[in-house]
Amino acid sequence: MTVAAIVPAAGRGERLGLGRPKALAVVGGLALVARAVDGLVAGGVDAVVVVAPPGGEEAMRAALGPRRAVVVTGADDRVGSVAAALDALPGDTEVVLVHDAARCLCPPEVVRAVIDAVRSGHPAVVPATAVADTLKRTGEAGVVTATVDRSGLAAVQTPQGFDPATLRAAHEHARTLRAAGGPLAATDDAGLAEDLGVPVVTVPGDPRAFKVTTPLDLAMAEALVTAGPA
Repeated sequence: MTVAAIVPAAGRGERLGLGRPKALAVVGGLALVARAVDGLVAGGVDAVVVVAPPGGEEAMRAALGPRRAVVVTGADDRVGSVAAALDALPGDTEVVLVHDAARCLCPPEVVRAVIDAVRSGHPAVVPATAVADTLKRTGEAGVVTATVDRSGLAAVQTPQGFDPATLRAAHEHARTLRAAGGPLAATDDAGLAEDLGVPVVTVPGDPRAFKVTTPLDLAMAEALVTAGPA
């Protein structure tokens, strides 16, 4: 049975200011998407589907080089892009992960923990870390209105893991809501599963699985790659 991963890589990366999709930004001589795929394979993934922006398919294939990954064309948003990738999964997929290309330094042990949790019977799994910062709720003109109790709060990362039927049902529900003009509050695939009432469990995440979004994030990723495994 196959462990497959979907890597949405259609983001424009405007906050990075590179003039190309974020997944094609380079860290340590490799594109973010290539590093993300390498980490997934090292963690036990057998098949990878990468979602490229429309018109960017060949650039994505070039960035991936010899890696065995199928490239499909994405949609205008994450829901549509992941749905397109679902149709390209191998028929014998037992576990499916959804992983941000921008979390290119996620350690393989996090990938393995997610896979193992899904295989043990959990339909939806996310890696998570404790919230370290003090959180404030603000109102008009940025005035603090309350301090948020952070006990029980977690910062969620990717890869997020699912049994295939659960992920397909979650995206079908999202498409139905959207077609009916209803609100879609979820910002990730686990949120879509939550909307269906599916229990989502957590496994320990890792600080290295941070999301490269800004030039500072890119510089941090470069520093970590240069520093090596230590």
